[in-house]
Amino acid sequence: MEIGLFLIFWYGVLHAFGPDHLTAIADFSIGKSMKKTMLITTMFAFGHGLMLFVFAKILQVYSLDESITAYGDMISSSVIIGMGFYLLFMVFSNRIHLNKHVHENKEHIHIYFGKEHSHKTDLSTSSALGIGALMGIGGVRGMLVTLGMINGNSVEWTMIFAFVAGVSLIFLSFGALILYVNKQYLTNITNIRRVFTTAGIISVGVGTNMLLA
Repeated sequence: MEIGLFLIFWYGVLHAFGPDHLTAIADFSIGKSMKKTMLITTMFAFGHGLMLFVFAKILQVYSLDESITAYGDMISSSVIIGMGFYLLFMVFSNRIHLNKHVHENKEHIHIYFGKEHSHKTDLSTSSALGIGALMGIGGVRGMLVTLGMINGNSVEWTMIFAFVAGVSLIFLSFGALILYVNKQYLTNITNIRRVFTTAGIISVGVGTNMLLA
């Protein structure tokens, strides 16, 4: 069983390198603080693993046609494209703003969406959980077929935790890279618009490529 969990962990590592996953993490993490970035990546990984567990259980009981499960990839692609267009809309409608202020002798930079700066609860963490869950639908059959679990062993929570651990390792590492970009480049409104525009274009491109593949 230990070898099986290691294989699942390793599959999670490889699975996380998918361009759609890294694109989603980047879209959510750009402009966020270290705490929020780490929380976002963890919630995305958890939502991903939770959806995999739910659908794995369903597939153990019901044999779904490939054409039905293929819709999972369409959902993942659509989510990425939607996020990309959203970022582009926010840039070109001038709804991404920069606020600088000094607190305890330290300069703080806040990037916010909309017309005014607000300290209301940030919904990006709960959104990351939901997006992770939606995108998890697209990876269900690939994971189960690869590990030979559909017609054999029961899918247990330990397997999902191993998968989430592998995914989280890459997501958190990539989140650290995004933090570096935030710190080094997102210091003025021009760079902010360039970075968000680039992220939006990449999202649309990655999602479209997934749909056409």
